[in-house]
Amino acid sequence: MVQLTRIYTKSGDKGKTGLGNNQRVYKNCERIEAIGEVDETNATVGWALQFCEGSLQDILLHIQNDLFDLGADLCVPETPEDKPSCRLTITSPQVDYLERQIDDLNAHLSPLTSFVLPGGSKTSAALHLARTVSRRAERRVVSLSLKEAINPEVIRYLNRLSDLFFVMARYANAQEGQGDVLWIPGANR
Repeated sequence: MVQLTRIYTKSGDKGKTGLGNNQRVYKNCERIEAIGEVDETNATVGWALQFCEGSLQDILLHIQNDLFDLGADLCVPETPEDKPSCRLTITSPQVDYLERQIDDLNAHLSPLTSFVLPGGSKTSAALHLARTVSRRAERRVVSLSLKEAINPEVIRYLNRLSDLFFVMARYANAQEGQGDVLWIPGANR
Protein backbone atom coordinates (compact mmCIF):
# COMPACT_ATOMS: atom_id res chain seq x y z
CA MET A 1 0.00 0.00 0.00
CA VAL A 2 1.26 3.44 -0.92
CA GLN A 3 0.84 6.19 1.63
CA LEU A 4 1.93 9.71 0.76
CA THR A 5 1.91 12.14 3.66
CA ARG A 6 4.26 14.72 2.14
CA ILE A 7 4.19 15.77 -1.49
CA TYR A 8 7.51 17.57 -1.52
CA THR A 9 10.68 16.11 -0.05
CA LYS A 10 13.32 18.52 -1.39
CA SER A 11 15.44 15.47 -2.28
CA GLY A 12 15.28 16.38 -5.97
CA ASP A 13 16.36 20.00 -5.58
CA LYS A 14 19.79 19.27 -7.05
CA GLY A 15 18.46 17.55 -10.17
CA LYS A 16 18.43 13.93 -9.00
CA THR A 17 15.59 11.56 -8.20
CA GLY A 18 15.31 8.12 -6.69
CA LEU A 19 14.56 4.90 -8.52
CA GLY A 20 12.59 2.06 -6.94
CA ASN A 21 15.85 0.43 -5.79
CA ASN A 22 16.88 3.65 -3.97
CA GLN A 23 19.53 4.46 -6.58
CA ARG A 24 19.82 8.22 -7.21
CA VAL A 25 19.95 9.29 -10.87
CA TYR A 26 19.75 12.56 -12.76
CA LYS A 27 16.24 13.55 -13.73
CA ASN A 28 17.21 13.66 -17.39
CA CYS A 29 18.67 10.15 -17.60
CA GLU A 30 17.11 7.85 -20.20
CA ARG A 31 15.26 5.75 -17.63
CA ILE A 32 13.59 8.79 -16.07
CA GLU A 33 12.79 10.17 -19.54
CA ALA A 34 11.09 6.86 -20.41
CA ILE A 35 9.14 6.83 -17.14
CA GLY A 36 8.09 10.44 -17.79
CA GLU A 37 6.80 9.58 -21.26
CA VAL A 38 4.77 6.71 -19.78
CA ASP A 39 3.36 9.13 -17.20
CA GLU A 40 2.45 11.57 -19.97
CA THR A 41 0.74 8.73 -21.83
CA ASN A 42 -1.31 8.02 -18.71
CA ALA A 43 -2.27 11.69 -18.47
CA THR A 44 -3.53 11.64 -22.08
CA VAL A 45 -5.57 8.55 -21.23
CA GLY A 46 -7.10 10.55 -18.37
CA TRP A 47 -7.92 13.31 -20.85
CA ALA A 48 -9.50 10.83 -23.30
CA LEU A 49 -11.60 9.41 -20.44
CA GLN A 50 -13.42 12.74 -20.27
CA PHE A 51 -15.03 11.92 -23.62
CA CYS A 52 -15.61 8.17 -23.29
CA GLU A 53 -18.47 6.09 -21.98
CA GLY A 54 -19.22 2.40 -21.56
CA SER A 55 -16.74 -0.16 -22.82
CA LEU A 56 -14.20 2.42 -24.01
CA GLN A 57 -14.16 3.96 -20.54
CA ASP A 58 -13.64 0.53 -18.96
CA ILE A 59 -10.74 -0.21 -21.31
CA LEU A 60 -9.07 3.13 -20.56
CA LEU A 61 -9.35 2.67 -16.80
CA HIS A 62 -7.78 -0.77 -17.19
CA ILE A 63 -4.95 0.79 -19.23
CA GLN A 64 -4.32 3.49 -16.63
CA ASN A 65 -3.68 0.84 -13.98
CA ASP A 66 -1.42 -1.09 -16.37
CA LEU A 67 0.56 2.06 -17.12
CA PHE A 68 1.28 2.46 -13.41
CA ASP A 69 2.49 -1.15 -13.37
CA LEU A 70 4.65 -0.35 -16.40
CA GLY A 71 6.14 2.68 -14.65
CA ALA A 72 6.87 0.54 -11.59
CA ASP A 73 8.56 -2.01 -13.87
CA LEU A 74 10.78 0.69 -15.38
CA CYS A 75 11.63 2.36 -12.07
CA VAL A 76 13.48 -0.70 -10.76
CA PRO A 77 16.40 -1.61 -13.03
CA GLU A 78 16.60 -5.32 -13.79
CA THR A 79 19.47 -7.28 -12.31
CA PRO A 80 20.67 -10.83 -12.96
CA GLU A 81 19.71 -11.71 -9.37
CA ASP A 82 16.02 -10.82 -9.86
CA LYS A 83 13.62 -13.58 -8.95
CA PRO A 84 10.50 -13.89 -11.15
CA SER A 85 7.98 -12.57 -8.62
CA CYS A 86 10.14 -10.20 -6.55
CA ARG A 87 9.09 -7.05 -8.41
CA LEU A 88 6.09 -5.62 -10.20
CA THR A 89 6.42 -6.17 -13.95
CA ILE A 90 4.35 -6.00 -17.09
CA THR A 91 3.34 -9.53 -18.08
CA SER A 92 2.23 -11.20 -21.29
CA PRO A 93 -1.40 -11.50 -20.08
CA GLN A 94 -1.50 -7.70 -19.92
CA VAL A 95 -0.38 -7.57 -23.57
CA ASP A 96 -2.92 -10.28 -24.41
CA TYR A 97 -5.68 -8.10 -22.92
CA LEU A 98 -4.78 -5.28 -25.33
CA GLU A 99 -4.81 -7.68 -28.28
CA ARG A 100 -8.27 -8.97 -27.32
CA GLN A 101 -9.59 -5.41 -27.12
CA ILE A 102 -8.11 -4.58 -30.53
CA ASP A 103 -9.69 -7.67 -32.10
CA ASP A 104 -13.07 -7.09 -30.43
CA LEU A 105 -13.33 -3.43 -31.46
CA ASN A 106 -11.86 -3.94 -34.93
CA ALA A 107 -14.53 -6.56 -35.68
CA HIS A 108 -17.06 -3.69 -35.74
CA LEU A 109 -15.09 -1.59 -38.24
CA SER A 110 -14.91 -1.66 -42.00
CA PRO A 111 -11.52 -2.25 -43.61
CA LEU A 112 -9.44 0.85 -44.26
CA THR A 113 -9.06 2.15 -47.80
CA SER A 114 -6.64 4.97 -46.92
CA PHE A 115 -4.58 6.28 -44.04
CA VAL A 116 -6.63 7.96 -41.30
CA LEU A 117 -6.12 11.56 -40.25
CA PRO A 118 -6.33 12.15 -36.49
CA GLY A 119 -9.73 13.63 -35.79
CA GLY A 120 -13.42 13.28 -36.26
CA SER A 121 -15.19 13.31 -32.92
CA LYS A 122 -13.72 14.77 -29.72
CA THR A 123 -13.35 11.24 -28.39
CA SER A 124 -11.46 10.10 -31.46
CA ALA A 125 -9.17 13.13 -31.42
CA ALA A 126 -8.33 12.52 -27.74
CA LEU A 127 -7.58 8.85 -28.47
CA HIS A 128 -5.35 9.79 -31.40
CA LEU A 129 -3.43 12.11 -29.07
CA ALA A 130 -3.01 9.20 -26.63
CA ARG A 131 -1.79 7.08 -29.57
CA THR A 132 0.93 9.52 -30.58
CA VAL A 133 2.09 10.10 -27.00
CA SER A 134 2.25 6.34 -26.38
CA ARG A 135 4.33 5.93 -29.55
CA ARG A 136 6.79 8.50 -28.16
CA ALA A 137 6.91 6.57 -24.88
CA GLU A 138 7.64 3.42 -26.84
CA ARG A 139 10.52 5.14 -28.67
CA ARG A 140 12.00 6.32 -25.35
CA VAL A 141 11.74 2.83 -23.87
CA VAL A 142 13.39 1.31 -26.95
CA SER A 143 16.25 3.83 -26.60
CA LEU A 144 16.61 2.83 -22.95
CA SER A 145 16.59 -0.87 -23.87
CA LEU A 146 19.59 -0.35 -26.15
CA LYS A 147 21.64 0.72 -23.12
CA GLU A 148 20.09 -1.09 -20.15
CA ALA A 149 18.22 -4.33 -19.57
CA ILE A 150 14.46 -3.92 -19.41
CA ASN A 151 11.55 -6.32 -19.39
CA PRO A 152 10.76 -7.01 -23.09
CA GLU A 153 7.04 -7.11 -22.27
CA VAL A 154 7.21 -3.36 -21.67
CA ILE A 155 7.99 -2.70 -25.35
CA ARG A 156 5.36 -5.22 -26.49
CA TYR A 157 2.78 -3.56 -24.25
CA LEU A 158 3.49 -0.06 -25.55
CA ASN A 159 3.49 -1.26 -29.14
CA ARG A 160 0.05 -2.88 -28.74
CA LEU A 161 -1.21 0.09 -26.75
CA SER A 162 -0.78 2.54 -29.59
CA ASP A 163 -2.48 0.06 -31.93
CA LEU A 164 -5.41 -0.16 -29.50
CA PHE A 165 -5.71 3.62 -29.30
CA PHE A 166 -5.86 3.74 -33.11
CA VAL A 167 -8.66 1.17 -33.24
CA MET A 168 -10.46 2.85 -30.33
CA ALA A 169 -10.32 6.20 -32.19
CA ARG A 170 -11.87 4.62 -35.28
CA TYR A 171 -14.47 2.85 -33.13
CA ALA A 172 -15.35 6.12 -31.34
CA ASN A 173 -15.93 7.87 -34.67
CA ALA A 174 -18.15 5.05 -35.86
CA GLN A 175 -20.15 5.02 -32.60
CA GLU A 176 -20.59 8.80 -32.69
CA GLY A 177 -21.82 8.84 -36.28
CA GLN A 178 -18.56 10.15 -37.68
CA GLY A 179 -16.71 8.38 -40.42
CA ASP A 180 -12.96 8.00 -40.49
CA VAL A 181 -11.23 11.18 -41.60
CA LEU A 182 -9.26 9.81 -44.54
CA TRP A 183 -6.05 11.14 -46.02
CA ILE A 184 -6.42 12.29 -49.60
CA PRO A 185 -2.92 12.19 -51.12
CA GLY A 186 -2.07 15.45 -52.89
CA ALA A 187 -5.43 17.01 -52.01
CA ASN A 188 -3.99 20.50 -51.66
CA ARG A 189 -1.68 20.68 -54.64
